[in-house]
Amino acid sequence: MAVTTQSARAAFRRFGCAVLATGIVAMQASAGHAAGDLATGSVSGLQVPRFVSLKSDRVNVRSGPNKDQEVRWVYTRAGMPVEITAEFENWRRIRDWEGAEGWVYHSLLSGKRSAVVVPKAKDELVPIYESADLKSAETARLQSGVLGQLKSCNGTWCQFSGKNFDGWIPQERLWGAYPSEKVE
Repeated sequence: MAVTTQSARAAFRRFGCAVLATGIVAMQASAGHAAGDLATGSVSGLQVPRFVSLKSDRVNVRSGPNKDQEVRWVYTRAGMPVEITAEFENWRRIRDWEGAEGWVYHSLLSGKRSAVVVPKAKDELVPIYESADLKSAETARLQSGVLGQLKSCNGTWCQFSGKNFDGWIPQERLWGAYPSEKVE
C-alpha cells in the first residue's frame, strides 16, 4: 500500500520527516476505525489496531516476531506514531504512516500518543488554530511529516503541540488518531 520510494522511506526513518506521497490520505481513511469498532488483542487485552509511539531513538523492525528474524529497517526517532496491527507473545506488528509493516518488541513502544501531519495536497501547509474552530486565529502552519504530541482529540479536532507550535488541528489532517476517535 505504501507508495513512497525506498530512499524517501530511508530518509523518513533516519531524520523523522519525509515528503508526503500520493495516496497517504486515502490509506489513512481506509485504515481508520472508530474506537468502538476495535477488536481486543489476544496478548495485551488492549484494542487492536491502536496507535502508540516509539519509545526509543533506536527501534529495530523485524520481518517476524522473534529476535532470530532479520532486521528490515531501524527507526531512529523516539515519539514517532505507529499503529499496532497484531500481537504475538511480546511482539507487536506495527505499521507506519507510509504503510510499511514489521515486528517490534513490545517494550520499545509507548502508549503516549503522537501524530504526524498529513496534508491533502503534497506541498500544502496545514494551519494550526488557537481553538477548535476554523474561524479562530491561526497559530502556525505545518508541513507534511511534522511530528507532534496529541494532547486530546474530540472526534473532529485534536489539540496538537510540538517544537514551536501549539494549537488545534482538524483530526483528519493527522496520522495518529482514527476518524471520530476521542483521545484524552
